[in-house]
Amino acid sequence: MRESLHPAYPNAQVKCACGASWETRSTSGDMHLDICSSCHPFYTGKQKLMDTQGRIDRFNKRYANTPKPADKPKVEDTPKAEPKAAKAPAADKPKKPKADKPASEKKADGAKPPKAQA
Repeated sequence: MRESLHPAYPNAQVKCACGASWETRSTSGDMHLDICSSCHPFYTGKQKLMDTQGRIDRFNKRYANTPKPADKPKVEDTPKAEPKAAKAPAADKPKKPKADKPASEKKADGAKPPKAQA
């Protein structure tokens, strides 16, 4: 392998805004973080509310007087109507045989015409 192909990989100190710090290795040197796993709400289980310029207060103030949606009236449990009885089978009517279409109306998809009965 060639010499001096890879960058230097020295130890680096990582510091968070919460005060936590640890040592790792990096090509970019020391790092300063705003948030880390020891202060992030997802990892700590604590909910921190970061209100920037009072935006949450402005939102709550703006929508404090809006009317709330009306509650839907509860539907009483009424017995459902019984399903209709199945229709009686139709009287035995003779069915009409379906007439074959003339040759001009048949599809020209190469299907063979039905065999003639002798």
